[in-house]
Amino acid sequence: MIITSLIDLRFVINPSTVDRLLDSSYHHPHIPTDKVMHPFRLFILCALFITLFSIDVFAAVSLPPQHADLSETSVSGVSSGGYMAVQFHVAYSSLVSGVGVIAGGPYNCADGSIWRATHNCMHPTPFNPVPEVGSLVARTDQLAASGEIDDPSHLAIAKVWLFSGTQDTIVSRPVMDTLAKYYEHYVTHDRIFYKHDLDAGHGMIVDDRTAEACPSNANPYINDCSYDAAGLLLKQIYGPLNLPSSQLSGTFMEFDQREFLNGDAYSHSMRDSGFVYVPQACRSSRCRVHVAFHGCLQDYDTIGDQFYKKAGYNRWADSNNIIVLYPQTIARFGWTWKSFWTFSYVSNPNACWDWWGYDGPNYYKQSGAQMSAIKKMVERSGLPRK
Repeated sequence: MIITSLIDLRFVINPSTVDRLLDSSYHHPHIPTDKVMHPFRLFILCALFITLFSIDVFAAVSLPPQHADLSETSVSGVSSGGYMAVQFHVAYSSLVSGVGVIAGGPYNCADGSIWRATHNCMHPTPFNPVPEVGSLVARTDQLAASGEIDDPSHLAIAKVWLFSGTQDTIVSRPVMDTLAKYYEHYVTHDRIFYKHDLDAGHGMIVDDRTAEACPSNANPYINDCSYDAAGLLLKQIYGPLNLPSSQLSGTFMEFDQREFLNGDAYSHSMRDSGFVYVPQACRSSRCRVHVAFHGCLQDYDTIGDQFYKKAGYNRWADSNNIIVLYPQTIARFGWTWKSFWTFSYVSNPNACWDWWGYDGPNYYKQSGAQMSAIKKMVERSGLPRK
């Protein structure tokens, strides 16, 4: 972990320092709030930024190459992470062999609109309905024809696992029903599993008595329903698996996400570091890669290690040679300094993945900043070990 002295030094000289000062949501834990925005201090920090922009003392390690077999790459996610999993699957369908979606929704549902995201794509009504499947398919095919995403014909060989809880008050079932119909356009019915009859609330569904009650719709959004969603979706994607490990053999690693975002994760509402679980066997054998996207308010800075340690993936990964990437977002609500004279406003106070366009209009395409960053992480995992 990063020691306090390095955190304080990094705040002074990291290239995103001025950006953080301009962000109305940022509060540094070691500097009093009434002193952060003092004009003289701001001037000094700006000067340091300009003269020391190339200096970096970040302690997280570079994501190591693991010689993984990328032909069996898969993704999953809950809530905004479910939307992100769908976006990544559709945009990179030639890479992704399977997807698991819990309380998410169809590809490009929001179409760049926060209103549409929070109404049509979460709580649809007759006045704000979920988008028609035909229009979503037409847009997908159009993007593929222009080369902005992979040809959706690749989706035909994918395995799909979907879940919607009957007590979910945050993303209602019609949204997930539309996602199921969207996938049915490209994927044969026998390759799709859709569970929608469990009295579960909104969250990652686990078989863990220490988690929240099954009908819960509250933080940390990890619900004990005596139902192992992580294991079941991995079985749907990969087929029969070994029993999960009772004791993990591998290691958790905190890795630098900035190198996948041109050195600046913060501007894209991503944390400077993410996490990865690497089973012991994967240090010498070729393994598969699974990307698990957390939901809103499930990022590390909000709930600590609960998602990447308690969502249920690791014990299955450990006994089945699967590396699990846990990329991380952060809460952002303020201005972003894109370049010396260019600013933009980022509104992501709940640390959601970008499925409505807060980080730019290309968020659901291969050229989207978060999308391409995750792709690079996967590709790094597939490189030969050093």
